[in-house]
Parts: sequence; C-alpha cells; structure tokens
Amino acid sequence: MSGDFELHEKLAADTMALGQMMLSDVRIMNDRRFPWLVLIPRRGGLSGLHHLERTDHMLIMQEVAKLSKLLEGLFDCDRINVGALGNIVPQLHVHVVARRQGDAAWPGPVWGAGQPEPYGADDPMLQKIRAAFEDL
Repeated sequence: MSGDFELHEKLAADTMALGQMMLSDVRIMNDRRFPWLVLIPRRGGLSGLHHLERTDHMLIMQEVAKLSKLLEGLFDCDRINVGALGNIVPQLHVHVVARRQGDAAWPGPVWGAGQPEPYGADDPMLQKIRAAFEDL
C-alpha cells in the first residue's frame, strides 16, 4: 500500500485531465454519452477505499460529494451514481456519473455499455464541465 503515485495507463487512456482537488486528480471519462468524472487519490499502491488513511477517506468522501453536486447542478439527471470498482483497473479510483432514465445504458451500469463516444475538442458538454470545475 505504499509507493509513489502514478496514473494507471488505462485511466490515462480512457480519461482526460480536469484538475486537482485536495486529495485527488479529477478526470473526465472520454465518453460524451454520460457526464462522468473519475477521482484518483494521489497516493501510491492503493486498490480500495478501505486502504485510505482516515483523513484521506474523509477527504475523498467530501470530494465525491462536491463533484456529485456539481454534476447534479449542471445536468438534468435522475441519479448520481458513485462507484469504486477495481475489476479492470486495480488502482483506487472513484466514478461519479450523472444518469438519466433512457440514457444509453439505462437502467444498467455504464461500464461496458455500448461503444464510447469521445468528446470533440470544442464539445459544449465538455466545456460546461470544465468551466464549472474551475469555479469550485
């Protein structure tokens, strides 16, 4: 559970950098079908939330809440889903996804649902998320 922080190659390939919070790097999943953020604590060697020190655990929960409220405020969504899976990427990361009834994966999970639709550089949804994050 120790070691230097290094972003897992799959997270680097599937996401785009958004910014940093106190504990976590925040990235946007490169799939415009869903407003979808990923938090990656800048701690090496972690694979589960239970591996975080107590103060870091509290911090990541605060960050999840902030990003959940951000997405909820930006998008007309029915649910905010939060998940920390590690079946494919063992590095601890937490997904925060705005879901809407009838979206491309509804009512199932977003993971592995169809083919991702990458953002274009000037995508309005991407710009909306970036601007809101900068205002946090």
